Amino acid sequence: MKVSDILRVKGGTLYTVSPDESLARAVDTMAQFDIGSLAVMANGNLVGMLTFREVLHTIAKNGGSVGNGTVGTVMDDQPMSCSSDTDLEQVRPMMLEKHTRYMPVMDNKMLMGVISFYDVAKAVVDSQNFENQMLKAYIRDWPREEAPPENA
Repeated sequence: MKVSDILRVKGGTLYTVSPDESLARAVDTMAQFDIGSLAVMANGNLVGMLTFREVLHTIAKNGGSVGNGTVGTVMDDQPMSCSSDTDLEQVRPMMLEKHTRYMPVMDNKMLMGVISFYDVAKAVVDSQNFENQMLKAYIRDWPREEAPPENA
């Protein structure tokens, strides 16, 4: 399974923010749309990722407040990324090793979407469920052997 398969199921909605946006406004956007990350874009290029991890670190540092900072001051400015053609078997260890919950999907310099650890886990479970159903159907439809004649 490829990352493009996840993006196809997930749909094309992409939430972005500028590095100059206030952190408070970005957090409001994340809460409004119930999302855990925003792709940070400047001049049509991905320049970082803002996730709830950076927000929580900022709140902890500011004594319970997001403060007056901008997205650019707290974002991850070197997010790990993958391409649409990346195999899911490659993505899982990458995300686990770096504790990455959100990964931008880039084709050349074009942002194609963002996948989450949830998206990856769901794709794996869905694939395993499908395979399980196919195996059960195969076993259920197994041809029965004829019993040997009693006088043989």
